[in-house]
Amino acid sequence: MAKKALGKGLGALIKENPEANEEFLISTGLGLHSVQVAKGGRPANVPACIEVDSDGGLWCDVNMLKPNPKQPRLDFNARQLEELCDSIKQNGILQPIIIEPVEDKQNEFYIIAGERRTRAAKMAGLDKVPVQLRKFDDQQKLEYALIENIQRADLNPIEEATAYYNLIQMGDLTQDEVARRVGKNRSTVANAIRLLKLPDDIKKSLIAGQISSGHARALLMVKNDSDMRILFGKIIGSGLSVRECEQLADVYNNGGRAASKKTDKTKRRKDPDVALFEQELRNLFGVKDVNFKGDTTKGSIEIKFTSKKDFDRIYEVLIGDK
Repeated sequence: MAKKALGKGLGALIKENPEANEEFLISTGLGLHSVQVAKGGRPANVPACIEVDSDGGLWCDVNMLKPNPKQPRLDFNARQLEELCDSIKQNGILQPIIIEPVEDKQNEFYIIAGERRTRAAKMAGLDKVPVQLRKFDDQQKLEYALIENIQRADLNPIEEATAYYNLIQMGDLTQDEVARRVGKNRSTVANAIRLLKLPDDIKKSLIAGQISSGHARALLMVKNDSDMRILFGKIIGSGLSVRECEQLADVYNNGGRAASKKTDKTKRRKDPDVALFEQELRNLFGVKDVNFKGDTTKGSIEIKFTSKKDFDRIYEVLIGDK
């Protein structure tokens, strides 16, 4: 079956020069990538196993492609793969797979972006797929795959949180820097990373869609582990809304034990606006304990932290570049 080059490909970016090799810079999305073009129009640094069509498009044997070792996505929905497979059978692959050579190995390439398309292409029985060759360091591999998955809303909350955390650790980045790189608000990144503090079984429920990220954040508000477990059971068993969870978390944190059969109806309830303000401060500073004492006319705000990293983050939010 004759293959059609999809998009303009490298041929539209690189002019042929019959006299000598030429070097061009093409955008990779994470910087500029140098490509040398040999006589006759074939890029000089393209491996022999990569086919170059008449329009300059690159094609690779699908069996030479290996998963990105920094791929943040671990779960692939079987039904969605089947749908993509059917689309590929009808229309082909509309966007090239971004790959890079595996170091010290011939005829093997890592998939930097497009693993789902590659899996669906194999299911559809394709021998070759359109590719773009690029070179990344480990941080860029994670960053590129993360951005692609976020743009497509393909990551579950724990995969996304883990990817943010790994970017911070790998690149020694702040939450603000990660947020700018992936096009998110800093509070979104901070709230996502907090989800990694959840017990493993609650993480699994979040991944499975039994609870939402809002439910998970409400659970993280609860200071007592036993109360958290009881509230988690109520979410699963009674289908509590996120707002109801936040209200119960506030009750538990202010002396209303979850396991108690009787509740003190005379106990003063915290103003809902104050409780919401406390939660917004927790999100802002990325800490678990923020307490507002008093009312909107007079009082104090207490911020608790448990590590040097928490202190640095609070300092950065309050002081910034001053």
